[in-house]
Amino acid sequence: MKTVITGGIGAGKSYVCRWLQARGTAIYDCDAAAKRLMRTSEPLQQALIRLVGKEVYDHAEARAPSRRRLNKAVLAQFLLASDAHAQAVNDLVHPAVAADFVASGLDWMECAIYFDSGFDRRVHMDNVVCVAAPLEIRLRRIMERDGITRERALEWVNRQLPQEEVMRRSNFVVVNDGTEDLDRQLRLLTMRLQEKEK
Repeated sequence: MKTVITGGIGAGKSYVCRWLQARGTAIYDCDAAAKRLMRTSEPLQQALIRLVGKEVYDHAEARAPSRRRLNKAVLAQFLLASDAHAQAVNDLVHPAVAADFVASGLDWMECAIYFDSGFDRRVHMDNVVCVAAPLEIRLRRIMERDGITRERALEWVNRQLPQEEVMRRSNFVVVNDGTEDLDRQLRLLTMRLQEKEK
């Protein structure tokens, strides 16, 4: 049975994943995989060079993918230029990540934008676990973590699918607000998932 951990920025997915990993659950990290594939995958690099231009990689002409270095500033500028640009990059990166997840043989995945990205249509997951937290707590976490203003943090939150929508489309919700007993919720979640597998 395959399970995805999702939820908006600042909700606390990383804590939940660390809790599960500490108890022996191997989890595929979609963000880390996307960065790795952009550094190492020849087909993905060539597709990005065709889409964005040679300047998206330093040493774009190098034969070995590992010799090319992603120019993050160029990619970010392209992404932010328009929704169409962002979608075009996603249409290259997300299928590569989905294929890599399938090849990994893992049963658990962490994917912040599981529904936003259309990942739910690329890979079948049996269980969707949404990690949720009140907006003000999420904003505070983002501001503290990234050293940014409340307005900027709110902009990031608003770029993602509303938390209520993600919760509605999930099988399980874990509330990570600093007052609900998170350990108890996660023990209960793992028990319920084990029961489903029987």
